[in-house]
Amino acid sequence: MSSKDYLSLLQQATVFREDKSNSLPSPSQVVDALIEAEKMSKKQKTHYSFRQLLGTWRLHFVTGTKKTRAKAGIVLGAGRYLPKFIKIFLSYSDRVLATPPQGTEAGTVNNTVQISGFKIALEGPIKFLPQKNILAFDFTRLNINLFGIQLYQGYIRGGEVKESEFYQEKVGKQAFFAYFLVQNNFIAARGRGGGLALWKISGKQKTP
Repeated sequence: MSSKDYLSLLQQATVFREDKSNSLPSPSQVVDALIEAEKMSKKQKTHYSFRQLLGTWRLHFVTGTKKTRAKAGIVLGAGRYLPKFIKIFLSYSDRVLATPPQGTEAGTVNNTVQISGFKIALEGPIKFLPQKNILAFDFTRLNINLFGIQLYQGYIRGGEVKESEFYQEKVGKQAFFAYFLVQNNFIAARGRGGGLALWKISGKQKTP
């Protein structure tokens, strides 16, 4: 699959279509395109910056993982599009929640899940390693909202302490996404657990 082919297919995959006659690519096609994009990124040694990720992205497609008895360890499971009634948004901003070391590409992540009138949002610090396109993060704050009424807002799981120590923690011990494709209207990454994810643009911030 050429770079033009996989980019075109992933572009098609990120469009919500009401017309059933013009269907989305199959999940297996999307998985193949994501794997091809990841291979190409490694081959070309592509490097991104955190600024390219700033904005809000809607999760559109994910793959699961499954453990095998063989030495292969974890392999990709089937991919699937997220149903329209489940809205999951990933937002990155350059606002910092703690003081990062000088020269660190740092900011904040917000992951919001919305189903009808129920909304739950997790927030926390991030650091971006451009050499490996790895974005490490931790969720330290929680906001729960039901039909406009705030039910909870505050730190979770020792969040205040974890937030202050985040930049001293080694990436190998943190949750992270390894981004291998960053376009103006969609981004793709592999999670620490091995699964792949594809997000579509929802609200990109303007960069100077």
